[in-house]
Amino acid sequence: MIAFAQLIDRLVYTRSRNAKLGLIAEYLRCTPDPDRGWALAALTDGLDFPAVKSSTIRNLLMERVDPALWTLSRDYVGDTAETASLLWPGPTVAPEPPPSVSEAVEALSAMTRASAPRDLATLLDRLDANGRYALLKLATGAMRIGISSRLAKVAFAQGFDVAVEDVEEYWHGLTPPYEPLFDWAARGAEPPSGKDLPLFRPFMLAHPLEETVVDMADYAAEWKWDGIRVQLVHAGGESRVYSRSGDDISHTFPEVAAALDIPAVLDGELLVRGAHQGGEEGGAASFNALQQRLGRKTVPKKMLRELPAFVRLYDALILGEEDLRDQPWQTRRARLEAFAERLEPERFDVSRVIEAATLDELAAIRERARDDAIEGVMLKRRDSPYVAGRKTGLWYKWKRDPLLIDAVLMYAQRGSGRRSSFYSDFTFGCWDGDPDKGAELLPVGKSYFGFTDEELKWLDRHVRNHTVNRFGPVRETDKSLVFEVAFDSVHESRRHKSGLAMRFPRINRIRADKPAHEADRIEALRALVRD
Repeated sequence: MIAFAQLIDRLVYTRSRNAKLGLIAEYLRCTPDPDRGWALAALTDGLDFPAVKSSTIRNLLMERVDPALWTLSRDYVGDTAETASLLWPGPTVAPEPPPSVSEAVEALSAMTRASAPRDLATLLDRLDANGRYALLKLATGAMRIGISSRLAKVAFAQGFDVAVEDVEEYWHGLTPPYEPLFDWAARGAEPPSGKDLPLFRPFMLAHPLEETVVDMADYAAEWKWDGIRVQLVHAGGESRVYSRSGDDISHTFPEVAAALDIPAVLDGELLVRGAHQGGEEGGAASFNALQQRLGRKTVPKKMLRELPAFVRLYDALILGEEDLRDQPWQTRRARLEAFAERLEPERFDVSRVIEAATLDELAAIRERARDDAIEGVMLKRRDSPYVAGRKTGLWYKWKRDPLLIDAVLMYAQRGSGRRSSFYSDFTFGCWDGDPDKGAELLPVGKSYFGFTDEELKWLDRHVRNHTVNRFGPVRETDKSLVFEVAFDSVHESRRHKSGLAMRFPRINRIRADKPAHEADRIEALRALVRD
């Protein structure tokens, strides 16, 4: 646990991506099994200990330190694990030696809600502040140290000089502590076999088009749909629906999983049908409708009936026993179109290819696409194989231009991790009428990105100097600062006082030069809602 705690501590204070990769790779090379496997699972959110929650830690600390001190410290530090690790009082008797990662995982797995306070306290007594921090991060699954699952897999590949695409493919058939994966990468054993298992394969991704010039004779264009990218797999008599990150979301979309009963691995966009389906492309409701189904462990029958899911297919990776990933796109496309005829049309269709002879012609088509549940267009080289990750020159995404409004800063809250000392989460609003006649501001969105580190410091000072009220960790500011906010779309929402919800809002510019009363009104935002 000491080496794992040192790794976490160094990762927290390391900003360089390459340096983070080097730290993780070295740890994985030098740490014995199964500790390194459990550590890898912790870094990639592969562990879950139901008995230990943030409330468990909070209650444990408030029994040992003054509750007011805990509350003030937690508010200042901004992270429960870090606050608890620093405030934890030393043991009254000599503790046992620090546990190994494997021992800690075993103890955490055995805890119940009733035993967790006692058993967790015993573990904390055996560790120093860094060890306690690492243990609590491990226990709650909330690392938030700037390490994505993808980065950890790249570090694994770097540490053992293997291809990251192979790591991703073999990974999903295994469970922590991933001993077969280490046997293959570190000791030269045969790769883990996923035969007859409904496993996830890494997605092929696209680069932004930006200033790239492409010859449309070499590329095919498709719509980029405003849903969630999914992979559908049927193997060994079982079907799975995987998200872009490789999470199994079959339970959230059971009607889609059940509809694929032919051996295949398919790539597509998961969408729902709804009352407002618009668009000539065939019945895709807005992302706002899809969002009502995301993250659910069980889906009510009424929702299954009113918001049925379907998949607009993009590509075929495997059909039957044949792996098509080395074949060119145009071959895979022809095979996909033929295969789709065997599928339920209610659950599956194929995304249409856009006919455009030039990039200018495609640009004109793209500009007219805002009302069709479309994010933009994709450009795919006709001879491109299906390769994991982003490969230059093969696939490009050309998203539609964002919508813009001017909104007024209303509330701010501290961030987490390295932003825990800064007010970095901002809620903004638009005027519900004429501000010169007493109209109120109504919240329309919240964002915590879109600004530089220097701008963050400026915004933090502004919040501190313009606070007019406090609600726990939230500060209300005077209504003086305007943001230009970019967003992809806006939809009606009964959950918000304004009746509106933005899709992907981000701060595009800080408009310190603009008077707040000149910010946009709710009706301007409502006019952008699709019918």
